[in-house]
Amino acid sequence: MANTVANVSAGKPAIAGAISRAPIGSTLPTDATTALDAAFAALGYVSEDGVTNNNTPESEDIKAWGGDTVLNIVTSKEDTFTFTLIEIMNLEVLKMVYGNANVTGTLAAGITIKANAKDLDYQELVIDMILQGGVLKRIVLPNCKVSEVGEVVYKDDEAIGYETTVSCLPDAQGNTHYEYIVKTA
Repeated sequence: MANTVANVSAGKPAIAGAISRAPIGSTLPTDATTALDAAFAALGYVSEDGVTNNNTPESEDIKAWGGDTVLNIVTSKEDTFTFTLIEIMNLEVLKMVYGNANVTGTLAAGITIKANAKDLDYQELVIDMILQGGVLKRIVLPNCKVSEVGEVVYKDDEAIGYETTVSCLPDAQGNTHYEYIVKTA
């Protein structure tokens, strides 16, 4: 009997930051260990809720005369990732949430954010995590954009955060995301 307990794991964030973003056209990693292209910028801390992937196809049953189901057709397949970014003074976080063109300045000189209905930028995302036993997992989203930002709550007893949902669109190969897993030495 195989030791299946060794295959159970939790996903811990990589120490240097679990989620990084880059403009479309940056060099994407094709494994779990290669250093990211210099165009990638870390988005910093994510809330304790981590990252949620909703990768669910919807389908429709086709029935024959008499009621037998004879075919099942996929009618749509959404692939989204949701996480709450809590480094609200990180320029990369602000640019992701509000759009690159809508955030200017620096924290030292002053940051200006324009909230508007302009379409947000498509981007590439990489999510790095460490599994049980030092196993590395990397999720690569080659073509995504922010599709929803939750309510921003300003309270004295909790961190301010941007609950962010990104929608993944197919790349040239028709894939919405890639996952790479490797056991390190």
